[in-house]
Amino acid sequence: MVKEMLSKNTRLARTLKEYFIITFGLLMFTAGWVLFLIPAEITGGGISGVAAVVYFATKIPVSLTFLAINAVLVLVAIKILGANFGVKTIYSIAVLTGFFALFQNVLNEPLVNDTFLSAILGGMSCGVGLGIVFSRGGSTGGTDIFAMIVNKYRNISPGRIILLCDVVIIASSYIVFQSPEKLVYGYVSMWVVSYSLDSFLSGANRSAQMFIVSKNYEEIADYINNQAIRGVTLLEGSGWYTKEQTKIIMSVVRKKETSAIFREIKRIDPNAFISMGSVMGVYGQGFEKLKL
Repeated sequence: MVKEMLSKNTRLARTLKEYFIITFGLLMFTAGWVLFLIPAEITGGGISGVAAVVYFATKIPVSLTFLAINAVLVLVAIKILGANFGVKTIYSIAVLTGFFALFQNVLNEPLVNDTFLSAILGGMSCGVGLGIVFSRGGSTGGTDIFAMIVNKYRNISPGRIILLCDVVIIASSYIVFQSPEKLVYGYVSMWVVSYSLDSFLSGANRSAQMFIVSKNYEEIADYINNQAIRGVTLLEGSGWYTKEQTKIIMSVVRKKETSAIFREIKRIDPNAFISMGSVMGVYGQGFEKLKL
């Protein structure tokens, strides 16, 4: 009974932590729009971009357009993709609508006077915010939902659909502003969002594969296994020059963990031979789940 209660409390705490982090990411995403892009009259991608274009043309608040379009998309998605359609996506849409309603009029003038800088800073804030949301399994809805619906009936990758939607959305701002400069700034912000998002996600999950040759392999392996809490595989090796048998430690760790491991190896065996390479993707216990 006690174990069951502790397990439930642990799951609840983990869920609350995830939603708190998602909310923080959504706040960063909103900040990119309300502090930089909207005051500088720059349009980005996604349904937020559609809502911004509508706002620039009609002064209808971004929150209303954002909620209306996403509500329709969610209802269609539930009908087509099933009733178990993403709870975190619906939560993100609701929170973003609230944030836009609360903070859209915080600034009437751009936070920085340089439009190009506004596009860069706004794109970075939006990209990192999206990265935080995506890293916790969330989504801001919008073109993501549209892409999933289209992908169900057509063999077109969601990424290509989202990119095409973003290009069309930003191009539509030309009808409002009649300005090639605004169009360019919109595409700059789109590129920065994409780059920041990719950098955040790959940086957070970046891993390294280490091969370690040392006479003190047992002590090093024990440290990696018991202190760094990473798996270790011991390989048999043979030095071609010395013709001696040796043991090779192979381990895959997060990049951020390598400094501590290097320091410990230096303490144990300063003459250890170490080879380390970046790994594109690692799946299994302690890393990412295999999704097919």
